[in-house]
Amino acid sequence: MGFDQYHEPPEELPHEARTFARLCASLTEEAEAIGWYQQRLAVERDREARAVMTDAQGEEFKHFSMDLEFLLRRTPLWREIAQGILFQAGDIVEHGEESEEEATEGEAAKGAPLVGSESLGIGSLKGGLL
Repeated sequence: MGFDQYHEPPEELPHEARTFARLCASLTEEAEAIGWYQQRLAVERDREARAVMTDAQGEEFKHFSMDLEFLLRRTPLWREIAQGILFQAGDIVEHGEESEEEATEGEAAKGAPLVGSESLGIGSLKGGLL
Protein backbone atom coordinates (compact mmCIF):
# COMPACT_ATOMS: atom_id res chain seq x y z
CA MET A 1 0.00 0.00 0.00
CA GLY A 2 1.42 3.39 -1.01
CA PHE A 3 1.29 6.57 0.98
CA ASP A 4 0.83 9.79 -0.93
CA GLN A 5 2.31 11.92 1.87
CA TYR A 6 5.80 10.91 0.71
CA HIS A 7 7.41 12.45 -2.34
CA GLU A 8 10.53 10.36 -1.98
CA PRO A 9 10.76 6.58 -1.54
CA PRO A 10 9.70 5.99 2.10
CA GLU A 11 12.35 3.32 2.62
CA GLU A 12 15.03 5.92 1.83
CA LEU A 13 13.67 8.46 4.31
CA PRO A 14 14.91 8.53 7.90
CA HIS A 15 12.37 7.76 10.61
CA GLU A 16 12.23 11.44 11.68
CA ALA A 17 11.32 12.56 8.15
CA ARG A 18 8.53 9.97 7.93
CA THR A 19 7.16 11.06 11.32
CA PHE A 20 7.33 14.69 10.22
CA ALA A 21 5.45 13.85 7.00
CA ARG A 22 2.77 12.01 8.98
CA LEU A 23 2.19 15.02 11.20
CA CYS A 24 2.06 17.35 8.18
CA ALA A 25 -0.57 15.07 6.64
CA SER A 26 -2.49 14.98 9.92
CA LEU A 27 -2.38 18.79 10.18
CA THR A 28 -3.84 19.04 6.67
CA GLU A 29 -6.57 16.52 7.45
CA GLU A 30 -7.55 18.35 10.64
CA ALA A 31 -7.69 21.69 8.79
CA GLU A 32 -9.93 20.13 6.12
CA ALA A 33 -12.25 18.70 8.78
CA ILE A 34 -12.50 22.09 10.51
CA GLY A 35 -13.51 23.63 7.19
CA TRP A 36 -16.07 20.90 6.49
CA TYR A 37 -17.68 21.43 9.89
CA GLN A 38 -17.76 25.18 9.28
CA GLN A 39 -19.70 24.59 6.06
CA ARG A 40 -22.09 22.16 7.75
CA LEU A 41 -22.69 24.59 10.61
CA ALA A 42 -23.42 27.39 8.13
CA VAL A 43 -26.42 25.50 6.73
CA GLU A 44 -27.62 23.38 9.67
CA ARG A 45 -30.82 24.67 11.29
CA ASP A 46 -31.30 22.05 14.00
CA ARG A 47 -29.94 23.47 17.28
CA GLU A 48 -28.99 20.09 18.74
CA ALA A 49 -27.23 18.99 15.56
CA ARG A 50 -25.32 22.29 15.52
CA ALA A 51 -24.23 21.70 19.12
CA VAL A 52 -22.90 18.24 18.24
CA MET A 53 -21.08 19.55 15.17
CA THR A 54 -19.64 22.52 17.08
CA ASP A 55 -18.24 20.13 19.67
CA ALA A 56 -16.79 17.91 16.94
CA GLN A 57 -15.24 20.91 15.20
CA GLY A 58 -13.62 21.90 18.50
CA GLU A 59 -12.03 18.45 18.74
CA GLU A 60 -10.64 18.83 15.23
CA PHE A 61 -9.19 22.24 16.19
CA LYS A 62 -7.60 20.71 19.28
CA HIS A 63 -5.97 18.02 17.11
CA PHE A 64 -4.87 20.64 14.57
CA SER A 65 -3.25 22.64 17.37
CA MET A 66 -1.48 19.57 18.75
CA ASP A 67 -0.13 18.66 15.29
CA LEU A 68 1.06 22.23 14.75
CA GLU A 69 2.77 22.33 18.14
CA PHE A 70 4.58 19.06 17.38
CA LEU A 71 5.86 20.44 14.05
CA LEU A 72 6.91 23.75 15.60
CA ARG A 73 8.82 21.95 18.36
CA ARG A 74 10.75 20.01 15.72
CA THR A 75 11.43 23.07 13.55
CA PRO A 76 12.83 25.94 15.63
CA LEU A 77 12.95 28.40 12.71
CA TRP A 78 9.23 27.85 12.02
CA ARG A 79 8.51 28.33 15.73
CA GLU A 80 10.42 31.60 15.80
CA ILE A 81 8.51 32.89 12.76
CA ALA A 82 5.16 31.70 14.16
CA GLN A 83 5.80 33.46 17.48
CA GLY A 84 6.08 36.75 15.61
CA ILE A 85 2.72 36.16 13.89
CA LEU A 86 0.43 34.24 16.21
CA PHE A 87 -1.56 36.05 18.91
CA GLN A 88 -0.35 39.46 17.77
CA ALA A 89 -2.71 42.38 17.23
CA GLY A 90 -2.37 44.32 14.00
CA ASP A 91 -1.62 43.46 10.41
CA ILE A 92 -1.06 39.71 9.99
CA VAL A 93 0.89 40.01 6.73
CA GLU A 94 3.12 42.74 8.15
CA HIS A 95 3.87 40.60 11.22
CA GLY A 96 4.62 37.66 8.92
CA GLU A 97 7.08 39.59 6.80
CA GLU A 98 8.83 41.09 9.83
CA SER A 99 8.97 37.82 11.70
CA GLU A 100 10.35 35.90 8.74
CA GLU A 101 12.98 38.55 8.06
CA GLU A 102 14.14 38.64 11.69
CA ALA A 103 14.22 34.85 12.03
CA THR A 104 16.02 34.20 8.75
CA GLU A 105 18.59 36.92 9.45
CA GLY A 106 19.41 35.08 12.66
CA GLU A 107 19.69 31.77 10.84
CA ALA A 108 21.92 33.30 8.16
CA ALA A 109 24.19 34.64 10.88
CA LYS A 110 24.56 31.06 12.16
CA GLY A 111 25.50 29.88 8.65
CA ALA A 112 22.23 28.12 7.80
CA PRO A 113 21.31 27.95 4.10
CA LEU A 114 18.19 29.91 3.20
CA VAL A 115 15.86 29.42 0.26
CA GLY A 116 16.89 31.74 -2.53
CA SER A 117 20.24 32.41 -0.90
CA GLU A 118 23.60 32.24 -2.63
CA SER A 119 25.14 30.93 0.60
CA LEU A 120 26.22 27.30 0.81
CA GLY A 121 25.39 27.37 4.50
CA ILE A 122 28.49 25.41 5.48
CA GLY A 123 27.91 26.34 9.12
CA SER A 124 24.66 24.35 9.10
CA LEU A 125 26.57 21.08 8.83
CA LYS A 126 27.19 21.25 12.57
CA GLY A 127 23.59 20.40 13.47
CA GLY A 128 20.88 18.03 12.25
CA LEU A 129 17.88 18.92 10.12
CA LEU A 130 15.25 17.53 12.42
